[in-house]
Amino acid sequence: MGAMPPDAPSSDSAARHDGWGSLRRFLPYLWPKDRPALKRKIVLAVLLVLLSKAITLALPYAYKRAVDAMGTSGSAAFQIAFAFVLAYALGRFTGVLFDNLRNIVFERVGQEATRQLAVDTFNRLHQLSLRFHLARRTGEVTKTIDRGTKSIDVMLYFMLFNIAPTVIELTAVAVIFYFSFGWGLVAATALAVVAYGAVTRWITDWRNALREQMNRLDGQALARSVDSLLNYETVKYFNAEVREAQRYEESAQAFANAAVKSENSLGLLNIAQALITNLLMAGAMAYTVWEWSKGRHSVGDLVFVQTYLTQLFRPLDLLGMVYRTIRQGLIDMAQMFDLIDTPVEVADAPGAPALVVSRPTLTFDNVVFGYEPDRTILKGLSFEVPAGHQVAVVGPSGAGKSTIARLVFRFYDPWSGRILIDGQDIKDVTQESLRKVLGIVPQDSVLFNDTIGYNIAYGRDGAGLPEVEAAARGAALMDLIGRLPQGFDTEVGERGLKLSGGEKQRVAIARTLVKNPPILLLDEATSALDTRTEQDILATLHSVAEGRTSLTIAHRLSTIADADTILVLNDGLLAEQGTHGELLRRGGLYAEMWARQAEAIEELGEAAE
Repeated sequence: MGAMPPDAPSSDSAARHDGWGSLRRFLPYLWPKDRPALKRKIVLAVLLVLLSKAITLALPYAYKRAVDAMGTSGSAAFQIAFAFVLAYALGRFTGVLFDNLRNIVFERVGQEATRQLAVDTFNRLHQLSLRFHLARRTGEVTKTIDRGTKSIDVMLYFMLFNIAPTVIELTAVAVIFYFSFGWGLVAATALAVVAYGAVTRWITDWRNALREQMNRLDGQALARSVDSLLNYETVKYFNAEVREAQRYEESAQAFANAAVKSENSLGLLNIAQALITNLLMAGAMAYTVWEWSKGRHSVGDLVFVQTYLTQLFRPLDLLGMVYRTIRQGLIDMAQMFDLIDTPVEVADAPGAPALVVSRPTLTFDNVVFGYEPDRTILKGLSFEVPAGHQVAVVGPSGAGKSTIARLVFRFYDPWSGRILIDGQDIKDVTQESLRKVLGIVPQDSVLFNDTIGYNIAYGRDGAGLPEVEAAARGAALMDLIGRLPQGFDTEVGERGLKLSGGEKQRVAIARTLVKNPPILLLDEATSALDTRTEQDILATLHSVAEGRTSLTIAHRLSTIADADTILVLNDGLLAEQGTHGELLRRGGLYAEMWARQAEAIEELGEAAE
């Protein structure tokens, strides 16, 4: 195998992000230019909010008039009180009705905005380089998207239907209190609301720090569990179940400790909020009772004040949760935008044309490349694979063989030099058109957790059953398919674990046959197989390579002895090239490698005897 790019520490700086900047970036998703139907839904939802709030503000008047009417006698008083009680009940129901109609109208808007952002993030992840995906843990990335999408919908709901209506209600209550009771009660209410907001923000900011720690520990626990389960067989090989359980328990315990701190801080927040709201309620009601004793207010004024403050406290009681949810939503959203903002290492040139191939030649022209600046892998590599030829690349471990395949597919760009297909520099054409003409059978063929038929048809979008069957025959898979009760509908398991190594390789070959590319790369496609299976797969690969330009990266020299040309790499440079016979007669590095492998095979044979 060639050198692998080293792991890099993941950079996750989203926790301290400009949250309101993220919100401004999200607004176009909420108010999409090309979706007038969604815009109409938003306008209708806002109108329903205003109607609901108007009814809510009118309710205390009905309650007050009913109580005052009950303070007098006579049929007229009964009729007035009865009418206002009915109006109060109808108003409460109508308020709930409008609130739920608003939720029904807005649900599509919130879900569409969230869906579009999630899709954009997912698409961006597929645009990012192989280096990014090797450095980031898949569990952490998927958790970031999951948290971001789940928090956005809730955050939007609170901002539009809790904070905005509460501001409207605060303003209206201040005006009503001023005309009904004077500046004193307005000032007391304002002071209580400011104190409430300040205490809520102070404690919630402290809680947010605990929440960020929880998120980090939660992601770490998830990443460890995913990593451990994906390496299930390795864990069993080394009797490491107890070690894995201990590592996971450490992460879970750290998360549990952070969660306990977070929940305890919520209790402190609730106590502080209750103290402020009940002090205001007690003061306002005591003031109203005092004024009633002086004959300046009626009994109805007591329930008038109490009803308004209760209605005001209901959204205020949620302020801590709302503030925390919005802050956390902005943090989670910022993490998603961090993924979107990750620079694309390998990008198409502006206005790049599609690759057009008439003669599928592949040329490396003085290519220099390394995964890290201080470690060069390829040091000016030049070679050519003529159209229709079968060329093999061999060399010691670490010579840069597998790096060639990654560069041809443009997972990375060379530091200098050019890679040409049919005379066109692959940096100057679109990546989509480049990869359409390339097929690969890798050393470890990873399959999707779906059916054999799905995995074969994955080679080309829209491939039908006749093409899948033809590819399966070409890859010598039909015997296996015939033995399986469910045939092409047989599930292969996660990463194809239900199939043997040889069966997986045949599925990978069939997938490439469905794609039908003019250029084929075989990246040590048989090195993980036993000798008998390897010979069967090699025969299949040889028939597949007929009529195509193929580049085979090999470890065992016996598998490529019949190649048209053999390229011998050493320390990132082309050391020798020629046919198998020519290279043996030359007596250089290839001849030395051949002798060493032949000796190793001979020793194995003697040991078997």
